[in-house]
Amino acid sequence: MFQPRKKLKFLFVSEDKFPPFRVDSAVLFGKEMIGRGHSIDWILQSEAPCVEEYQALWSGCNVWVGATDPGTSIFHRLRKNILSFINDLKMFSLIRRNEYDFIQVKDKFISGLMAIVASKLNNSKFTYWLSYPLPEASIYEAKEGTARYPLLYFLRGIFFNFILYHMVMPGAHHIFVQSEQMKRDVVSMGIPEIKLTSVPMGVSLENILYNHAAPDFVRNKKEKIVAYLGTLKKVRKLDFLLRVFTKVLRELPDAKLYMIGGGDDPSDEQMLREEAKRLRLEDSVIFTGFLQMEEGWRYVKHADVCVSPFYPTPILNSTSPTKLIEYMAMGKPVVANDHPEQRLVISESNAGLCVPYNEEAFARAIIELLNDPSRAKEMGIRGKRYVEQYRSYTIIADIVEEAYLRLCEDGSKNGNSHNG
Repeated sequence: MFQPRKKLKFLFVSEDKFPPFRVDSAVLFGKEMIGRGHSIDWILQSEAPCVEEYQALWSGCNVWVGATDPGTSIFHRLRKNILSFINDLKMFSLIRRNEYDFIQVKDKFISGLMAIVASKLNNSKFTYWLSYPLPEASIYEAKEGTARYPLLYFLRGIFFNFILYHMVMPGAHHIFVQSEQMKRDVVSMGIPEIKLTSVPMGVSLENILYNHAAPDFVRNKKEKIVAYLGTLKKVRKLDFLLRVFTKVLRELPDAKLYMIGGGDDPSDEQMLREEAKRLRLEDSVIFTGFLQMEEGWRYVKHADVCVSPFYPTPILNSTSPTKLIEYMAMGKPVVANDHPEQRLVISESNAGLCVPYNEEAFARAIIELLNDPSRAKEMGIRGKRYVEQYRSYTIIADIVEEAYLRLCEDGSKNGNSHNG
């Protein structure tokens, strides 16, 4: 393993809101990197309604929290973005007071341009973190008709696509992406592969729910529980899963499907509820609504089989599904469709069944595991073991830390790095 030679200091500007809850920020950086003695200053926008900026302490880190506008109209959303931009400008005052080894921007574009300038002024390395192909997603949602403001989404996607691939990424010293597929996609846009490190999603084994109490369920002996944990956004096309479940019920009429999560917009979940009603699934499908991560895991704990359907689009093909790893960490057998990351994980772990994105194939796989609990249990055991060996954030943090330290080492050889 690459041995640390210095403690690093980061300025982290992220699309994550305060307090951050996504594990690739909250756990990987807020816990693992901080736990290794590195220092992080954060610039984040408030998640809760907030009219004034303020400074906070989170996970031992200083956070400059920006004001926000919680409204949903196009005017309020524009104002929210302007407030976020104003808050991100703090990077210039912060670099005058601190010597950062890295200025890192995650999932932001205009702020990425600012960070290129700031890193030169501060003699720091600029790293960019892409967790989701946001420009491509905006264009796709506009074309599919799932965007709330199609023309705005389309123009935004074109604009940010140019900034990201022609300005921000070429100006970055290093780029972190979510999966090997995303790395291939970025390379296809002309970015040198040597600048890229893929960092898949993982779990914190200390946080994952092994011993927490699960919610009470009233279930008969014949009842089998299938769980989906994650966003209900329209782009996921989860009506597919509802149609799959109608086929499961033909053979296992006492089965129940738990849809654990919510959408970005109330209409996301409402659309699925209406589809469930149309399919006469009201008594067999339970929508929990949005839950905090730990609450969602409490429901998963009761599941006999967990599912991870990913609609096959270039947008979702580059993602690294968190839910799949969470299911496996909790010892649950999984049914997933043939998606690059899912195919790789299931092939390596043998923790479930990977099938084509086909209603009949998906339903047969669910039924197969529900009817063979001993086989399902063995899959769950293998999945838990795999996550412990390859997808805990302690393991992932080794990869990330090594990349940063190598960048510092390269900078030292070129005479461009702080002593730390």
